[in-house]
Amino acid sequence: MEKTRNTSLDTVVTEFILLGLSHPPRLRTLLFLVFFVIYILTQLGNLLILLTVWADPKLHTRPMYILLGVLSFLDMWLSSVIVPRLILDFTPASKRIPFGGCAAQLYFFHFLGSTQCFLYTLMAYDRYLAICQPLRYPTLMNGRLCTILVAGAWVAGSIHGSIQATLTFRLPYCGPNQVDYFICDIPAVLRLACADTTVNELVTFVDIGVVAASCFTLILLSYANIIHAILQIRTADGRRRAFSTCGSHLTVVTVYYVPCIFIYLRAGSRSPLDGAVAVFYTVVTPLLNPLIYTLRNQEVKSALKRIAAGRGAGSEDK
Repeated sequence: MEKTRNTSLDTVVTEFILLGLSHPPRLRTLLFLVFFVIYILTQLGNLLILLTVWADPKLHTRPMYILLGVLSFLDMWLSSVIVPRLILDFTPASKRIPFGGCAAQLYFFHFLGSTQCFLYTLMAYDRYLAICQPLRYPTLMNGRLCTILVAGAWVAGSIHGSIQATLTFRLPYCGPNQVDYFICDIPAVLRLACADTTVNELVTFVDIGVVAASCFTLILLSYANIIHAILQIRTADGRRRAFSTCGSHLTVVTVYYVPCIFIYLRAGSRSPLDGAVAVFYTVVTPLLNPLIYTLRNQEVKSALKRIAAGRGAGSEDK
């Protein structure tokens, strides 16, 4: 988009002001408490899953739960990049963020978010192999291959974050420095640039919107094959267990991808809904992940019971 500003190019922005989420002043204290509790529960819930996968010998050698542990680790860090800064919006603290701090937040947000995007695709591929190729699954998806794929997702996410941060902050910022958003994200920051942002918007559309949509499509195709395979299972208990395992993953994927695609395929949008939608997939989804995977996954619940029983027995021995 062509942009012209009357502000002199000699004026260089050294910090930004995050305007945060629009909210009635009377709800400030309530919103502070809500987001603070969400952050604490997100950290505790994901830490519980991470420790459970690590401590239980039946889980930490299986690719499905290795991926789940990585997802919990990502959720903890992604939440830490977003929520503490969001909480500050509901306090008298300054809303200013240094130029470098804004660039760092954008990088880590897209690094962790895109890594999570790739990880969801790997989790769908893992379930596809486990259900559609059960006899070949131990060969096709072993611990070594799983580690390589996870490392690839991290590297790809880091490259993605670097590209987006570099392209966004190579532009000159010489005018208003108020970011009409609760984090430093690409669409909101680009509106403040004193240069043509057409290339950036195109890269954002392709690198984020299309990639996310493609990953989501691959996941849906995987689950179409999975559902077809599940319907071939003769026992009702087998079908129930398969649907339960896959249903939890599909639920998480849907609540993550749909809002993400909604925002980044509409990079030029100024809709007031964007902030609320972004809160859902950046704040609420990391909270939902441990709830969905523990409440709907019988093996995780059994592992938690074994760990609790083991500690209980250890306490009695003492």
